[in-house]
Amino acid sequence: MKILLLDKNHPLITEQLLAKKFILEEDFTSSYDKVCNKIGNYDGVIIRSRIPVDKNFLETAKNLKFIARVGAGMENIDLSVAEKLGIQLINSPEGNRDSVAEHVVGMLLILMNRLFIASNEVKNGIWLREENRGDELLGKTVGLIGYGNMGKATAKRLSGFGCKVIFHDILPNLSDEFATQVSLQELKEKAEVLSLHIPLTEQTHYLIDAEFISEMKNDFYFVNTARGKNVETESLVKAIKSRKVKGACLDVLEYEKASFENLDASTSLSTSENDDLKFLLNSEKVIVTPHIAGWTHQSKEKLAQVIVDKILQQFLI
Repeated sequence: MKILLLDKNHPLITEQLLAKKFILEEDFTSSYDKVCNKIGNYDGVIIRSRIPVDKNFLETAKNLKFIARVGAGMENIDLSVAEKLGIQLINSPEGNRDSVAEHVVGMLLILMNRLFIASNEVKNGIWLREENRGDELLGKTVGLIGYGNMGKATAKRLSGFGCKVIFHDILPNLSDEFATQVSLQELKEKAEVLSLHIPLTEQTHYLIDAEFISEMKNDFYFVNTARGKNVETESLVKAIKSRKVKGACLDVLEYEKASFENLDASTSLSTSENDDLKFLLNSEKVIVTPHIAGWTHQSKEKLAQVIVDKILQQFLI
């Protein structure tokens, strides 16, 4: 099989597939149009997020048997067209679930205990104790939306902090020793911390909006390591200002490029018109990281290994 690699990943992908006699070509720089011009020559493609795999791409890829995304989300692929054409879809959420879960816990601990704020104050000669009194995770009810690989790994860790973890998922009967499945209504009534672990689809676009936030019974902490467009930023900012949201941990923003490599030029850090973005970047109640929740040294290798294992399982002749 002939495979095109469109993004840089851990070298084990190349090493292990070459060892199994697959033919590989790397192209990390060509434009979308140039890739489309040659994609018909390949049996498989391995991607991250650089090139959108849309209807035109897929219909041009006459010989394509599989698309493998080194990561979890598949929103940069036209799934319905791929399914119609019989192209197999492969991803690797198992590879960075532990990284995401640790990032969630880390951000919550930093935010709730004012660790970053207090550290910066001391480094600047300011010694404040009462003003930096923290809030414990112990005893809090954490609500997760989505209970796949990321949600389960997060629940496992938070249960170790003495949290009561509940979750809502579109699939039934997923409760385990770490978390209990509930209706969305019950989650809104009980959660004191809300964390998203869902893909970006038509149904989940702006899932967290003004109406959703108003239906939360408790003032709550909010965490998003899923996708930026799962959240309507304007509504989140208003909720933080009104103190309905006690603080937010955001690894993703709706203003990101589709490739996740930076903010979109129209909403860059220097864009003075985007008051909501400026608020998030300057508020002490908000922690923002650059889409790195699943981005550890260990996850880079694990993501790649999962992809290789799945390709070999399906296509090794």
